[in-house]
Amino acid sequence: MAHTLGLTQPANIELPKISFAAKEIDVAEWKGDLLAVGVSEKDMTKDENSKFQNPILKKLDGLLGGLLAEASFEEDFTGKAGQSLVHRLPGLGSKRVGLFGLGQSASSPAAFHGLGEAVAAAAKTAQASGVAVILASSECPSAMSKGNTAAAIVSGTVLGLYEDNRYKSESKKPQLKSLDILGLGTGPEIEKKIKYAEVVSCAIIFGRELVNSPANVLTPAALAAEASKIASLYSDVLSANILTEEQCRELKMGSYLGVAAASANPPHFIHLCYKPPSGPVKTKLALVGKGLTFDSGGYNIKTGPGCSIETMKADMGGSAAVFGAAKALGQIKPSGVEVHFIVASCENMISGKGMRPGDIVTASNGKTIEVNNTDAEGRLTLADALVYACNQGVEKVKPKTRHHS
Repeated sequence: MAHTLGLTQPANIELPKISFAAKEIDVAEWKGDLLAVGVSEKDMTKDENSKFQNPILKKLDGLLGGLLAEASFEEDFTGKAGQSLVHRLPGLGSKRVGLFGLGQSASSPAAFHGLGEAVAAAAKTAQASGVAVILASSECPSAMSKGNTAAAIVSGTVLGLYEDNRYKSESKKPQLKSLDILGLGTGPEIEKKIKYAEVVSCAIIFGRELVNSPANVLTPAALAAEASKIASLYSDVLSANILTEEQCRELKMGSYLGVAAASANPPHFIHLCYKPPSGPVKTKLALVGKGLTFDSGGYNIKTGPGCSIETMKADMGGSAAVFGAAKALGQIKPSGVEVHFIVASCENMISGKGMRPGDIVTASNGKTIEVNNTDAEGRLTLADALVYACNQGVEKVKPKTRHHS
């Protein structure tokens, strides 16, 4: 990313490379740093002798000489969502054993995503490099949903492990190198689901990094450069077209250019296009994202309690979601669909050249718009972006506005 103010340059930090694998192996034989067991409240049922009734927990507790049941009782671990219990216990191939609560039922994707996040947090604390996850639940997911369950665990782990340390002088790298998912089966179908979850999670992280970047670093030009990098990386299916201010003027984008007029950083209209590597295109879609890299509100400046002007670097969150989707599609390469990713990127600032309350601007479809509040910048930029999207011959358009990460 380029910088224009403050001499700030983000550190180039690579995402942790984790090897995910679905395996069928006895928990007693698995060797590594942390064996994480996802348990529901039902799984924690014990008999009159305070012994686990769940087969997996019963087996682990037997191998550990009853210490697991004892620890769960002492720490009041009942399997509620958000609870966790991690101990270094002798008797297994793993250095540590952890119980992670899934709540009343172990059947929702959100529960398994949360399990992945909790395991990632425990792995960071323990500085674990090798982790295995197994579900104790007797309500085992059906064969059809086992892949989705594994995908949710992987997604939660990747996102839970991630920390945006690009602007910190010191940061600690996570040690996690491998995560095995036990008991959900093996084969190409579950591997495909796991890979898909990895791709989507990394695309989400890319979007989060865009949103987290300060406005003095992520200018409209820098956002355009990031989009162009995506197209270059997956040039077999993605192409980029970045329109300059003059080209936007030729297309009569008066609504968009009115918002951009006050900024010293020129606007960049960004258009990425995904086309499948082979086969016919059956559907054409457009994702249109709001791309205000900073929004002061203009002459209707954001002031007073709750205005949150200091968070307005995130006003390009819609574009982050759109470009994250482009990054994911560049790797997944779906067939039969053409997708246009469109962002009218600029800043909404204040200067003698800026748009005033009461001005009338003309959008690229000829519609005139009276601007009674210059803080309506999202609608004004999206107006020309949506007209441009419709001119691409798409069948459906999905606008994306501000996105909170």
